[in-house]
Amino acid sequence: MALATTMRPLVSLALPQEGALRLATQLLLAIAGTLLLTLSAKTKVMLGPVDISMQTLAVLLIATTFGMRLGVATLLLYMAEGAMGFPLFQSTPEKGIGIAYMLGGTGGYLAGFVVMAAIVGWAADRGWDRHPIKLFNAMLVAEIVMMAMGFAWLATLIGAEKAWQFGVLPFILGDLIKVALAASLVPAVWSLLPKQP
Repeated sequence: MALATTMRPLVSLALPQEGALRLATQLLLAIAGTLLLTLSAKTKVMLGPVDISMQTLAVLLIATTFGMRLGVATLLLYMAEGAMGFPLFQSTPEKGIGIAYMLGGTGGYLAGFVVMAAIVGWAADRGWDRHPIKLFNAMLVAEIVMMAMGFAWLATLIGAEKAWQFGVLPFILGDLIKVALAASLVPAVWSLLPKQP
């Protein structure tokens, strides 16, 4: 009985097959991904009493489109850029920059983004990005893990009750909408393309 095989994520359709050119293209895609993450962090939507950024949506789409390796590499590059002091996170530079900001209240969520990219990218590598229900389930698991990591870190800083009240509860509805949107978009793109092996 065969085990689940690795399939190609959407971005593989645009990647050259040759070594150096392929690597250069992946590097450019990772840089473009960090720009998208920065833009999404600075884009806020009012939903109830809180501003919700589009960053989780960007993480989900990057991971699904890039697959696990390039998706995680893109998130790690984004974290490295942030650690170097570039003001690319949601509340930077007004609430600090660099490592100091990353160790603040959002630290667990930032680390959770990397894990989120790994989970969703892993699912995309196995062809789940072609099936909205499978992809939604993978994204929902990734979202729960990311929120749990954010909650756990925030709880050590301000206590569990406040962490739940301010760091999780206001974001549940918005994040569920983003998961549903992302889980619909990539399979829709696949459905418009010629059948891939």
